[in-house]
Amino acid sequence: MRIVFMGTPDFAVPCLQRLLEDGHEVPAVFTQPDKPVGRHAVLTPPPVKQLALSHGIPVYQPTKMRDGTVAALLRELAPDCLVVVAYGRILPQEILDVPPRGCVNIHGSLLPRYRGAAPIQWSVIRGETVTGVTSMFMDAGMDTGDIIDTLTTPIGENETAGELFERLAPLGARLLSTTLAAIADGTVTRRPQNDAEATMAPMLEKAMGRLDLTRPARELHNQVRGMNPWPGAFCTAGGKTLKIHETRVAAGSGVPGTLLCADPVTVACGEGALQLVTVQPEGKPRMAAEAWLRGARLPQGARLE
Repeated sequence: MRIVFMGTPDFAVPCLQRLLEDGHEVPAVFTQPDKPVGRHAVLTPPPVKQLALSHGIPVYQPTKMRDGTVAALLRELAPDCLVVVAYGRILPQEILDVPPRGCVNIHGSLLPRYRGAAPIQWSVIRGETVTGVTSMFMDAGMDTGDIIDTLTTPIGENETAGELFERLAPLGARLLSTTLAAIADGTVTRRPQNDAEATMAPMLEKAMGRLDLTRPARELHNQVRGMNPWPGAFCTAGGKTLKIHETRVAAGSGVPGTLLCADPVTVACGEGALQLVTVQPEGKPRMAAEAWLRGARLPQGARLE
């Protein structure tokens, strides 16, 4: 089929690669504008753009989707189908109406659960043990279109959102391949979502990473995993911010925030305790929690906040 692809981050790259491997014609790719990256703010193209250019595919990076320009361009490109994977923009109805075989989205959750911008992170934060990817026909709502198919996978007890991203991306590409094959041969099925079962996955913000140590250790462990790699979980120790990269649920009890043990570094929570595995003090690289504690010289019984 002739397919226009819309996507931006690493998560979308395997899907575009699979389109090309499956022999689909890709006349154009749409992605977000280049952004400054790193300390020196080097203007850097999104991963999807880099792959598209390496295959000689024209790339478009519009800043507006509702002024009619993109819809007019798509009509000129005349795709059979539009594929959208983590593009980062909501498409108006005039764009959704262009391809005769519809607009297909690959979403990083088992819809209708975790609709929104951060489904993988929120699946981890909420302590889900199973997740997956969903292919659907898009409509004008936020991830509300009819479901075509799903693939599921377990979530590891200590798996981070970043690690789950890496596993779901190729799973999404596999699902996209079978979905487009079904559309091409006319065997595709669709079922409406049950809105009563829907949950939301809003965009993350840095402030969401602050750990409230009065909460149960299991919830805090899930928060740390879901916030890794961005925006990162953190607390305060000795008046300074301490980023928490990796934790484990541990045995123990005490006043929330109290340092119960130095090796392994264990902190009391509202319920149970949390072992700090990998941390990052202000202005320093990440390190083992025991190495941080030796340098911080906090005594047993000190409080983290």
